[in-house]
Formats: sequence, structure tokens, C-alpha cells
Amino acid sequence: MTIRVLAFARLRELLGRGELCIDLAPGAAVAQAWSALCAMQPAIAPLAESTRFGRNGHLVSAAERLADGDELALLPPVGGG
Repeated sequence: MTIRVLAFARLRELLGRGELCIDLAPGAAVAQAWSALCAMQPAIAPLAESTRFGRNGHLVSAAERLADGDELALLPPVGGG
């Protein structure tokens, strides 16, 4: 299956682009998508604990199953002042 990944802020910088498509096994979870992205760009791995995920516009856990055509947003921590 193919999913569309949207990356923001530091994740976008490290991946070198804000949008990409990746292929995963059918029924893969968000965690497997993250692992695939880390294999492509190991520099993002240290951001695992602070990254949140959005699937088709809704916040989800790393255990959430993905479906073909899903949009997965990688959301960095947000600071305010």
C-alpha cells in the first residue's frame, strides 16, 4: 500500500522535503511507517519521542493501522510563549 507523508518544521528539514509517498505492507501501523522513514533518513530517529502523528486529519497513536491512500502527518512538538 502507498501512503502520503507530510512533514513539518525540523522533520521537514531533515527529510529534505515536506511531502513524500512511501510503500508499506498492507495493514502496517504508524510505527512501521516511522521505521521506514528512519531507515530512509536516520537523522529523524532521535525525534521519535517528541513526534506526534495525524492520520487523515486526526491525531493517532503509533499503533494505529494505516490503509492504502492514507495521509500521515508528522507533527513536531509545538512551543509557545
